[in-house]
Amino acid sequence: MSDKVIYRASEGVAEVRLNRPEKKNAILPEMYAAMADGILAAETDAAVRAIVIGGEGGSFTAGNDLSDFLNRPSSEETPPVRRFMTALSRAEKPVVAAVDGLAIGIGTTLLLHCDLVVASTRSRFQMPFVNLGLVPEFASSWLLPARIGYPRAAELLLLAESMDAVTAKDFGLVNRVVEPAEVEAAALDLARRLAAKPPEALRQSKRLMRADPDSVLQRMEQENAEFSRLLASPEAREAFTAFLEKRAPDFGKVA
Repeated sequence: MSDKVIYRASEGVAEVRLNRPEKKNAILPEMYAAMADGILAAETDAAVRAIVIGGEGGSFTAGNDLSDFLNRPSSEETPPVRRFMTALSRAEKPVVAAVDGLAIGIGTTLLLHCDLVVASTRSRFQMPFVNLGLVPEFASSWLLPARIGYPRAAELLLLAESMDAVTAKDFGLVNRVVEPAEVEAAALDLARRLAAKPPEALRQSKRLMRADPDSVLQRMEQENAEFSRLLASPEAREAFTAFLEKRAPDFGKVA
């Protein structure tokens, strides 16, 4: 497992924690692979009853590492990010997210596949795909409107503006908002309470509440096809280059 991802399990709870704080936990392919391994390890460990996903150093995640996006080969049959998100979306054990600081891009997308979310008062959520010349990912174009309604989903996905933790809770994306120093303890407390429940009843209750996994996978594939196409577009290249050069993008020149 990558040293940029921490996996540990105790008292019935497995923790999968991003550990690249110097880059605000921006995610590299090796990190997605390690996160997928962590989810699958927790799913197959009979002693684990619940999973916590978090980040070290005051950030949940700044999202994908954009420099990696610009240099990523397009020939990968199953990219690590897809492997991770498939494992998360199909997890039978309950998953609690502990969000502190930035939750950008996939940092917000993955919350739609978690069961409970605890966020700190300093957390910021954003789904900036349109700003980057891309489309939403991993079934968020379906799960987000279903969760919070179309008008609010359009505000987040089309305007692509950030929101704070209180707004995220009002929208129904977050269960609890606590002080930064309390995030990890609150998330672990929820996970341990879940771990003490009858495991089969818990799994089946989650299965009945969640969207049909095959429908989620189908939407993932639809989004991925469009995402991959747009990733190579002039708009996306201009958006990514402008971000790395710390300037405003000029989409007029690529129209």
